[in-house]
Amino acid sequence: MMSNTLLALIAFSPILLAAVLLLALQWPAKKAMPFAFALTVVIALFVWDMTGTRVLASSLQGAVMSLSLLWIIFGAILLLNTLKHTGAITTIRNGFTAISPDRRVQAIIVAWCFGSFIEGASGFGTPAAVAAPLMVALGFPALAAVLMGMMIQSTPVSFGAVGTPIIVGVTTGLDTQAMAPSLASAGSDWASYLQLVTNNVAILHAITGTLMPVLMTVMLTRFFGKNKSWKEGLNIAPFALFAGLAFTLPYAITALLLGPEFPSLLGGLIGLAIVVTATRKGFLIPANHWDFPEDKDWPAEWLGSIKLSRADISERPVGLLMAWFPYILLPILLILSRTNDTVKAWLTNLSLNFTNILGEVGISANIQPLYLPGGLLILVSVIAVLLQAKSLKPLGKALSESSKTLLGAGFVLLFTVPMVRIFINSGVNTADMVSMPVMTANFATEMVGGMFPAISGVVGALGAFIAGSNTVSNMMLAQFQYETAQSLGISTALIVALQAVGAAAGNMIAIHNVVAASATVGLLGREGATLRKTALPTLYYLLVIGVLGMAAIYLIGVTDPMMTSNG
Repeated sequence: MMSNTLLALIAFSPILLAAVLLLALQWPAKKAMPFAFALTVVIALFVWDMTGTRVLASSLQGAVMSLSLLWIIFGAILLLNTLKHTGAITTIRNGFTAISPDRRVQAIIVAWCFGSFIEGASGFGTPAAVAAPLMVALGFPALAAVLMGMMIQSTPVSFGAVGTPIIVGVTTGLDTQAMAPSLASAGSDWASYLQLVTNNVAILHAITGTLMPVLMTVMLTRFFGKNKSWKEGLNIAPFALFAGLAFTLPYAITALLLGPEFPSLLGGLIGLAIVVTATRKGFLIPANHWDFPEDKDWPAEWLGSIKLSRADISERPVGLLMAWFPYILLPILLILSRTNDTVKAWLTNLSLNFTNILGEVGISANIQPLYLPGGLLILVSVIAVLLQAKSLKPLGKALSESSKTLLGAGFVLLFTVPMVRIFINSGVNTADMVSMPVMTANFATEMVGGMFPAISGVVGALGAFIAGSNTVSNMMLAQFQYETAQSLGISTALIVALQAVGAAAGNMIAIHNVVAASATVGLLGREGATLRKTALPTLYYLLVIGVLGMAAIYLIGVTDPMMTSNG
């Protein structure tokens, strides 16, 4: 008979294997995740004594859930590529060039405000891929552009792609059917619980993220300034704090009132409008504008192989209002679909339901293609191309590019999500053992005990570091976090929220995201230089949310509806 400690280590071994293959051996995810999935299947069959039918049913459930996620990813990528081919992205870029000559201000507007908005609408690493080449076009060194783009892969990420990390990641990562009776006995339901998680995520991010623009400016001046000065970044701290609040306040309010779909999208849009207006009026802008050294003095490490200049983005084939129209229409449609019962009922009427797959009770999944954000993103893409190009030709190009991009992500997810579902469904077995997440949670509880809230975010960040995705980290680890909180008798909703926030912070050091952003400016092969710098804001984020988590539980006494029935 194996000890619980050994069983916990075995249960966690697929994630450890993924870490070794991805990080130590530098395998691509499309090669590493099939091995991690295969190890999970072996453990499920021969250690946990799950039936072959249940393992296969769990895998099929994960495949269906992967399709929902891929549908959203496809819509997000399609919209971006469509706007690229109609010329709208060029117009949006041009709109930023004359706002301010101060590079610190440009970084805040382009990366923090515009990037957060793009994260809310698209997610999946898109903001860094959009912001980095834009900043290079404005005259930033390639390495500085990637660093700024990566630093916004934090606060807005938990509500990126219209809430996918929460709506899909947390919902898929938790055993919602098993939770239902406990929630019902406490007078609650899943929708209320998810909103509670959303509230906690928004508050944690709003407190921690408000300082991110300050960190961005000090890192910009310290690592890319002629004087290598932290102080030159702090000189614009009042404006940077103002910009932080311009995003985080509407972001938090939106989360509390409307749920997880819109905080980053509306927060970014409102913040962008506020900060651009304030910049034009010179509000809190220092008299002395800061700039990089002359480009002839830039070290080779700063330079990418792709050279862009203002001349490359000088054409304006689409008017400014028309260029922005799809990003104005998208939140309107999303809000309408989530708040109008008639529209919601119509969109959810088309639903592909898979109940008790292969006869395994409780293993179910569904796809709602019209209601999922992917459907609305595709609709907006079609409307955009008709209005902006008066032709469907750009849409054809965008469809081709988006499909190719989707293939790589799809292959990885079709192994990652089934692996997660086997983890979660492993509690039903012939050996009468608790599930793999419960086993690892019990082990973690014994190891760190009541200090777990301090490291909960670190666990989430590790998942994102490995998977390159907040959503996938939540899928892999939300149940582990939930079970640990439950065994400690502390707020499960807060611990799951710390998982989501930590996973968002982990995106700043996710190798996949760094590679994707670096590729847009021709900086491949120097990801280490970026990671050494993004480690600093990641550490800041994890330290702050660890302190906030401990304070919320042990000083404020935060609890949730689950505590009523769990004791």
